[in-house]
Amino acid sequence: MKVVVAIDSLKGSLSSLQAGAAVAEGIGRACRDAEVLVRPLADGGEGTVEALALGMNGRIEKVPVTGPLGEPVEASYGVIESTKTAIIEMSAAAGITLVPDEKRNPLHTTTYGVGEMIADAMKKGCRNFIVGIGGSATNDGGVGMLQALGYQFLDQEGRQVRYGAEGVAAIERICDREILPELTDCHFRVACDVTNPLCGEEGCSAVFGPQKGATPAMVTQMDRWLAHYAELTGQKYSRADRKTPGTGAAGGLGFAFLSYTNAVLESGIQIVLEETKLESYVRDADLVVTGEGRLDGQTVMGKAPIGVAHIAKKYGKRVIAFSGCVTDDAIACNAHGIDAFFPILRRVCTLEEAMDPANARENMAATAEQVFRLVQSMRV
Repeated sequence: MKVVVAIDSLKGSLSSLQAGAAVAEGIGRACRDAEVLVRPLADGGEGTVEALALGMNGRIEKVPVTGPLGEPVEASYGVIESTKTAIIEMSAAAGITLVPDEKRNPLHTTTYGVGEMIADAMKKGCRNFIVGIGGSATNDGGVGMLQALGYQFLDQEGRQVRYGAEGVAAIERICDREILPELTDCHFRVACDVTNPLCGEEGCSAVFGPQKGATPAMVTQMDRWLAHYAELTGQKYSRADRKTPGTGAAGGLGFAFLSYTNAVLESGIQIVLEETKLESYVRDADLVVTGEGRLDGQTVMGKAPIGVAHIAKKYGKRVIAFSGCVTDDAIACNAHGIDAFFPILRRVCTLEEAMDPANARENMAATAEQVFRLVQSMRV
């Protein structure tokens, strides 16, 4: 029996490959003759760097960059040497988890460190980029990132504007004479599952600003500032369109990529599935195992396990999913390619106990073992 395991990370507990290894251990206990192939999985958000870099024989690079509050942080990104590809999560340099609750204020948070990561990768020879832009703490329209790449956003007195949304407010002129020359040779695949435009009622300021610390008054201001920034950008670059779906992702970072770089916005899970060539492994499998930390009604909205299931069903494969927990509406997954799903908790415990990596590994392995004992018994 050949089993392909592609399970998303259990956030805060197990990485994709750790969860897959636990499933493989459990399958091995039940079916000693099983051939189990563990493949990395992510949806473009947290865990994408590890899943793609380690799953594609890449390496992890660490670099000191400017964090969202302007203070130094150490960020990691992946490099696939064979294709000169860098895999970057913007949250490593500008993520909301890097900002304590009491300091969350999008007027000041910056994406400058994201640009520093890109610049570092370019110096190391990368010209292709996969960038996940979920989980941002920012609303600067990507201006910080672009400044780190050599773009100049100048105020009335010809000085570079400061970090954050308050810097966007001061932009009067855009200059590209000092951009890093390598940038014109770079191509960006941006993992973006958000369809919000840059401005308006569905724009980034109104929809995502409050969770980043914005007050109602700040939301109104930031939306107006971004509209002016988009107008100035459009006067210089004809491809700039603030209404394009996804331009509001990550506080306008989607707009910056589309307007100032050679970029396309794509589904995060589709990028990962394509880059890891999962389909070539699933094609010859007898069973496919997937899952994530929490299976619920939102899982069917383009999340990683459903992406795996859709590939499996293309070849008529059975799909089993394991999850840290499930909700009542997770039953929707059965209509989207997951034949059966199983929560891995085996006793009443606290959330901290459930998420302890050692406990999660054993729970995953033990649940997989029992499920595959049933599978094995049905094969006899």
